[in-house]
Order: sequence, then structure tokens, then C-alpha cells
Amino acid sequence: MAFSLLASSPGRGAPSAKVDQTIQYLISYVSSSEMTFIRNAREYSAGEAAEHMSKKYQHFKGDIETPDDFIVRCATKSLLTGKPYLVVNKRGVESRTSNWLKTELTVYRARNR
Repeated sequence: MAFSLLASSPGRGAPSAKVDQTIQYLISYVSSSEMTFIRNAREYSAGEAAEHMSKKYQHFKGDIETPDDFIVRCATKSLLTGKPYLVVNKRGVESRTSNWLKTELTVYRARNR
């Protein structure tokens, strides 16, 4: 059943090398964070979250043209339940994973101009 929900739509092609590099940075950022990730009410380590996002990226690669597309497609919500992905810091403060990654993307872009 999950496979049918994940069936990809006809894509536009692969993202550019620069976009892919930025997305790989974001996945690495997730992996190296000390955050706890919440997906469908279950906790996941940073490594598990990065692996999940990477798999979604590979699946939707043809539909992703920008790092923002990656965040929307791969780091915003569960395709099965529609529940948002959450991130929890060491102090227990929870926020949406998409917002957390958008903030880091802004920092990354400013640093790499």
C-alpha cells in the first residue's frame, strides 16, 4: 500500500549539480545534528532522519529543482498520514523540521554567495 502512495509522478529531470550539492549539505546537516526527529509520533535519531530524507530525495529527485523543493517534498510531512515532521532540541523545544531546515538553508546560502 505504501508503495502505491509513493508512486512518482513524471519528473522534470534531475536537479543541477549545485542544487544537489546544497541538498546533500542539508541531509548531512540533519545527520550531524544532535536533534531528535519525530515522524508519525515516533522518535528517530538524526542519522535515521537523514537516511529517510535521503531515500525520499532519491524517490522524488525528478520533481526537485531547488533545495526548497527538497524541503517541501522530503522534510515537511509524512506522505502516509500528512502529519508534519518535527525536530526536538536538547532542551526539549519542538519545531517543524521544515522550518528548522529553511533556517539552515538561509545560513548556508549567505555563507556560500
